[in-house]
Parts: sequence; C-alpha cells; structure tokens
Amino acid sequence: MKKKWILFVIVGVVLLTPLFAEAHVKWFTDVQPEKETIHNILSPFFMVMALLSALILSVLPQLLPKVMKLPYVGDIDKKLDNFRRFSRYLLKYGTAVTLIIQVVSGTIFAPEFLIENSWETVLIWAAIVTLLIPNHYATKIGASIILALFLYVLSNVGLFHMLDYGFYLAIVFVLLIGKTRLENWGFPFLYLGTGLSLCWVAVEKWVYPVMSADIIYNHNVPTFGFAPEHFIVMAAFIEFIVGYLLVVGVLNRILSVILTLIFFSTTLLFGVTEIIGHFMIHIVLVIFIIEGVSFYNPPIRIHKSIIDQMIFVFLNYIFVLATFILIYYRFA
Repeated sequence: MKKKWILFVIVGVVLLTPLFAEAHVKWFTDVQPEKETIHNILSPFFMVMALLSALILSVLPQLLPKVMKLPYVGDIDKKLDNFRRFSRYLLKYGTAVTLIIQVVSGTIFAPEFLIENSWETVLIWAAIVTLLIPNHYATKIGASIILALFLYVLSNVGLFHMLDYGFYLAIVFVLLIGKTRLENWGFPFLYLGTGLSLCWVAVEKWVYPVMSADIIYNHNVPTFGFAPEHFIVMAAFIEFIVGYLLVVGVLNRILSVILTLIFFSTTLLFGVTEIIGHFMIHIVLVIFIIEGVSFYNPPIRIHKSIIDQMIFVFLNYIFVLATFILIYYRFA
C-alpha cells in the first residue's frame, strides 16, 4: 500500500512539472503581451475545466479524514508538529538568504526588477544584516526596510505588476508582528498572501496566453499530446487551484511537499533564474509543510452535512475564479 502511494506521488510530480514550469512567464520570454479577448478566454474548454475543477474541489475535503488514516500519515503529521517552534526562525533567516541571492544577482524581489541605484544595494544589505541579528527589534527593522523597498519598486512598476509578489507583504507582516499579541495572525496571513499570489499569477496565463505559448515552443515543454492552447488553460487551472486550496486551508502539507518538489525540478529547465525567483517560495512552502493547518478553521465547517459542504465549496470556488478573472482583465 505504501509503495503504491509513493509511486502515485512521484508520477504526479513528473506529470505536473511542466505545468508549473511557467509559474512566472514574464521571466522567461521577451514576447510582448497580447491581451486575449474575454470571449476567447471563456471558451467551451475553459468552462468545462472550471466546472470539473469545482466538482473535484467539492469532493476533496471529504477525502481528508480518509487520507489521515493512511499508514504513517498520522505519525508524520505529529512529528512535523514538533518543528513548529522553528517556523519563524526559518522565515526570518530564509528571507535573509533570499535577499543575499537577489542582491548578488543584481535584482530585488524578482529577476525582472534590476537594482539600479547604489542606495538600493545599501538598504538590501542593511535588511540582511538586521534579519541575521537574533533580536526581534532588529527583525522588525529589517522587515521595515523590506517594506520600504517593496513600496519603492511598486511606485516604479505599478500595483498591478507587484500583485504577483504580494506574498512579500505577508512575509513583512509576519516579521513585524513577532513577539506581539498579534503574533498568531502571522502564518494565516502568510497562507492568504501566498495563495492569492499564486491565483493572480495563474490568471495571467489566461489573459496573456501568447507568453506561455512562447515558453512552450522555445523551451520544448512537453504538452503530453494536448494542444498548446489547451495545455496553457490546464496549467493555469492547476496553479489557481493550488492557490485557492492554500487560502481555504485544505491539504496544505501535501500541496507544499508536491509544490516544493516541482519547483526544485523546474530549476533543471530554467536554471539560475528559477533559483533567484522562487527561492523565497521554497522557504514559505517548507514552513507550510511544518505548520499544516492546525491554526485554521476552514469556512467549510460552518456547514454540517456533506451535501451542504460540497455545494459551498463548488459555488465559492466558481465565485472566486470569476472575481479574479474580472479584476485581472479589467486592470490588465
């Protein structure tokens, strides 16, 4: 039984690897974005995928109790709980390491944002040094510097562009409220920020499919027999679903393990750029593996019967999907 599950996870990772290889399409293509018409975005294939994914998600929460009864799953879950005391240290020092990788490469927050002024470099190193100091006041100073740098980049590229990297604001929030009475709000906010960022990036593939198509052709990404345009739609749906599940607090540990393996595997395809861009995401996902969802009371629990829960998840997912598409398309 155990071997079958291990084989299932490995096969799933291999199959999903090219889907997430396009995580931030801006980094890997020079093609000018061409906005797709809303008529073409909401194609029959898109609608079928939306309904199918909503149906799968409505069933997924009902499978969780059975998953936890599998051999060794419960034991692993309890062992991971013991590492929660290290989560904040991992975030603090992981952020410092991420900044070191970025400043050495001449970028900040993402490969597309180049460091253009010497004072930016000074501030980044100041943030790194203060984060490395084992003192919560120094941590708050480092987080404040990161926030100032984020706002500066935002002022140059615009809010719409920086929403892709909104999880950095969540990281700043967690670091700022450490050792305060708001501390317990930190990691739920980190889940929310990371999940929303993934959902936002996923919508980009629907609105600007030409960039994803260019990556598929130029990097020889396998589509497993699907037409490139259908493959892009499916890839975006998977990424959107992962972000949605992180927000609602379902399967966070399992998703984080799979995503971590996938992001590591995409390094073989895109190399250094992938490391620079996704190192912070790796840190966050490792924290999610440790934290699980013990802090979170999913809204689904408001409904008692299985049918009510399934209907709630189905309709909520469709509503969130439609909202993201409409907002992205309006401001794209």
